[in-house]
Amino acid sequence: MTILIVVSCIILLVLLISWARFNPFIAFLIVSLTCGLLLGIPIKEVTASVQKGMGDILGSLVSIIVFGAMLGKLVAESGAAQKIAVVMMNLFGTKYIQWGLVFTGFIVGIPLFYNVGFVLMVPLIFSVVYKYKLPAVYIGLPMLAALSVTHGFLPPHPSPSALVLQFHANMGLTLFYGITVAIPAIVLAGPIYSRSLKNMVSVPLKAFLSEDLPSNQLPGTTNSFLSALLPVILLGGAALYGLTKPDQDLKNVISFLSEPTIVMLITLLITTYTLGINMGKSIKDIMLIYGTAVKDIAMILLIIAGSGGLKQVLIDSGVSNQIASSLNTLNIEPLLLGWIIAALIRVSVGSATVAGLTAAGIMAPVLILSHSNPSLMVLSIGAGSLMFSHVNDPGFWMFKEYFNLTIKQTILSWSVMETLVAVIGLLGVLLLNLIVS
Repeated sequence: MTILIVVSCIILLVLLISWARFNPFIAFLIVSLTCGLLLGIPIKEVTASVQKGMGDILGSLVSIIVFGAMLGKLVAESGAAQKIAVVMMNLFGTKYIQWGLVFTGFIVGIPLFYNVGFVLMVPLIFSVVYKYKLPAVYIGLPMLAALSVTHGFLPPHPSPSALVLQFHANMGLTLFYGITVAIPAIVLAGPIYSRSLKNMVSVPLKAFLSEDLPSNQLPGTTNSFLSALLPVILLGGAALYGLTKPDQDLKNVISFLSEPTIVMLITLLITTYTLGINMGKSIKDIMLIYGTAVKDIAMILLIIAGSGGLKQVLIDSGVSNQIASSLNTLNIEPLLLGWIIAALIRVSVGSATVAGLTAAGIMAPVLILSHSNPSLMVLSIGAGSLMFSHVNDPGFWMFKEYFNLTIKQTILSWSVMETLVAVIGLLGVLLLNLIVS
């Protein structure tokens, strides 16, 4: 009976978001309260349970996401993203221009949230298409595959960051594993798959072309790359240094400095100078940029908070342990199970973030009982959360409208690409599990 209640509540969540068009945060709250009451949590305690879950997940995550949004906005506003793109285009040339766009999408995608990266990079894609008279989907899809993979797999993006904290995984190790899995997923779903789309007719809308900053107003190459990649450098460096087994005092210092919140704070303070003050911006202007960035991700924070409420209800009712025991009897590899649950929710709801966070709440007790690698569970659920984007996903419509495609063309290009990313990501995680376990 308890399993039926949980399944019914997840179906209710899906229906509220996809059919009734409820805001995901409101839908999470309704479902969390309903689920708590049906599972027998006393009426005077169910609200406290939801509030505790919201507070717990935001308390550990809000600074990472906010700092990440601020960094991404500054990278865009300062022209650092544009500089990275220009360098990549000059480096790879016309013949390998696709690969240049892939690398650009990957590097820019690490600090930028997906929607910001999409809007920022699409004008670059279109300028290349018009300048060299190349097929738009063939050229553009690989870059967007890179953006999508970083969004689903790599911290400091919201869903993987939340999963890292929820599963008590190591952020640096998850990032290292994530990059290892991301590269083949991007290559196969991007440049290689897009070869089959060379003949897809698409005339991108010129209205989406934007004016670039003059070259003399852009930051330098080294400044742009180091500023955009600083979180990766700091997290990766701390993880590698930890393998050298330093003395305890130094280990404590490294552990403190490698905390994701500290890493993002250090990064933001450094880039405030390198991409802000050093580029002639006043502190007031930089803070206005940061304020706008927080507004852009406010709803993401609320959705994450709502998912924390549902997770806490499942824990407080005791049903999460029952679910874990029941799922364990299915004799399915936990990493595969996490991927399947995330994929089903993604296809139903459309939101990768909602899919990842909901699956994490279900899989948390399974992870404990199965002793699976928490970093790989983050990546498995992240891969599943990208599965088959279609008409209920805003990203689907952004791609369709920007590239001026039919729904059929969008499914054959965008939806298939996202599916390939999800499946290849899962295979990479399972292969990595054989190596590290």
